[in-house]
Amino acid sequence: MTTTPPDTPPQDALVYVVDDDEAVRDSLGWLLEANGFAVRSFASAEDFLAHITGERTPGVSCLVADVRMPGMSGLELHDEMLRKGLEIPLIFITGHGDVPMAVASMKKGAADFLEKPFNDEQLCALVRDCLLRATTRQRTSAEDRRASERIEKLTQRERQVLELIVAGRLNKQIADDLSISIKTVEAHRANIMDKLGARTMADLMKTALRAGAS
Repeated sequence: MTTTPPDTPPQDALVYVVDDDEAVRDSLGWLLEANGFAVRSFASAEDFLAHITGERTPGVSCLVADVRMPGMSGLELHDEMLRKGLEIPLIFITGHGDVPMAVASMKKGAADFLEKPFNDEQLCALVRDCLLRATTRQRTSAEDRRASERIEKLTQRERQVLELIVAGRLNKQIADDLSISIKTVEAHRANIMDKLGARTMADLMKTALRAGAS
């Protein structure tokens, strides 16, 4: 079984290009595909939003979008993505006069912007970086979700014990806090380790913290 190197986006990663200029869309598509990226292009922000919100399970992706477009602009598209909770790294393509707007959008979370005319290698490097960030975020989200699912398996008392373990309390202190015996604390602790799939205290702490237990 082959694995993807950590500095390489997954094979099914996708670059979305949104620009009302057909020549620009074609040019960007050819450039990105020639550098090994899968590309899907849209002539408007509205078309892109209709597609992405209709996808059941969006994979690793990033978005390259022009700032100025008829209808919904790139900046308005970004605002709408934020409103909908669409966490897709966004690279703006901008003219000189649009740089302040692009910078303002970066403060809202846009990944970067390129001023026309831009360097092809720079664009490909930014796209690769965005896809790697998206890959890391997806992997982290999956791990957080698995940790939360494991925490859900705990009884109410086991969760109380776990919270005290995470707080740094010793078995005797936990027993005093909960008015139970030390042996009962030890039994709960063993059950917690088993349900969380933790072999060490470090494993247990990582799972608890990832799931937000405190």
